[in-house]
Amino acid sequence: MLDLNFVRDHLPEVEEKLAQRGINAAEVLGQFRQLDGVRRQHITELETLQAQRNRASEEIARLKKAKQDATVQIAETKELREKIQALETKVQEEDARLRELLAGIPNMPNAGVPVGKTSEDNVEVRRWGKPPELSFAPKPHWELGEQLGILDLERAAKLTGARFAVYWDLGARLERALASFMLDLHTREHGYTEVLPPYLVNSESMYGTGQLPKFAQDLFRVPHGDKDLWLIPTAEVPVTNLYRDEILDAARLPVSLTAYTPCFRSEAGSYGKDVRGIIRQHQFQKVELVKFSRPEASYDELEKLTNHAETVLQKLGLHYRVMALCTGDLGFSSAKTYDLEVWLPGQQLFREISSCSNFEAFQARRAKIRYRPEGKNKTEFVHTLNGSGLAVGRTWLAIIENYQQADGSVLIPEALRPYMGVERITPRKF
Repeated sequence: MLDLNFVRDHLPEVEEKLAQRGINAAEVLGQFRQLDGVRRQHITELETLQAQRNRASEEIARLKKAKQDATVQIAETKELREKIQALETKVQEEDARLRELLAGIPNMPNAGVPVGKTSEDNVEVRRWGKPPELSFAPKPHWELGEQLGILDLERAAKLTGARFAVYWDLGARLERALASFMLDLHTREHGYTEVLPPYLVNSESMYGTGQLPKFAQDLFRVPHGDKDLWLIPTAEVPVTNLYRDEILDAARLPVSLTAYTPCFRSEAGSYGKDVRGIIRQHQFQKVELVKFSRPEASYDELEKLTNHAETVLQKLGLHYRVMALCTGDLGFSSAKTYDLEVWLPGQQLFREISSCSNFEAFQARRAKIRYRPEGKNKTEFVHTLNGSGLAVGRTWLAIIENYQQADGSVLIPEALRPYMGVERITPRKF
């Protein structure tokens, strides 16, 4: 959420930045301006009435002390109290409406974000590695997975429906090996603390990271008594909200956390896209990286976090590129995002495997996550960051496609062999 005072004092700048995102915010900012003006007028009236009530109360006390009649003054304070209560209700309603308007406004892009409209305007920052040199026509992972007997989409559809997967034998072991490898790398070499959070969260948590109220249709809702719970779309939600409504010790910053969880997304509005294989699933697993940083250090932390995600791909020997997302392709809460895109020879394209973002104070303001700078009494909002380190399912399919062999088998990258206990996946039916 943007700062109310900043929006109030910089309406033209906010409108310009949102226009860079492709959003015409003139109407909502016009509503904000009008409502904020009415609210401030009511606050002025409220303060005037409260001052009158205080003077009347003082007069009543003086008259009673002098044993004089205070009937008129008592009637006046009663009338003032009723007016004050009515105005307080109005101001509370206007505050709630202002928060509602602010909650629907996306974050402002950082000044360093390339201006553009769609993913076509994203800017390549760097590449690592080279595509594998294959002497045969490479197959996509859905063909290889079925032929090897490690990926079963037909039985998954029988169990649940479309866009779910069953992994068999070494396919299941590869998924588990990747998660363990990533967690070990991030905790042992990169200094993250591992967390195992709940997979169901409340609405306050979804609001804190920006999923609610705007993206409710993209989520799986679980009615629970008189409240809703939500299946997490990413570990970013529970891990970021661990510190909701808390003040962090400045000496602890940056705090770096990692978590391996399933992720659940309804993919509303994406039907017909990536229907083959396991690119776009309703359930998938991911290792997430989350950071809480001082504002002045957050962009250095973004570079570190992105490098940590890249290290996974490098150790697995997977060719990839880093893309700086343009203003029109940024996520709702992000101020700046790098996408890591891995090369998939079976499909002859790059595919996003991680998004690494700095949200600045946008999420922290919604979730009320603060810290107290040394030597200061006043608290400030931290900056929050997160990125996939990595999406396990997409890493799985990247290995299957990049390490496929002419005989139909798949080699296991050396970094994973201690976790797998084998060097190769060969066909087997279940």
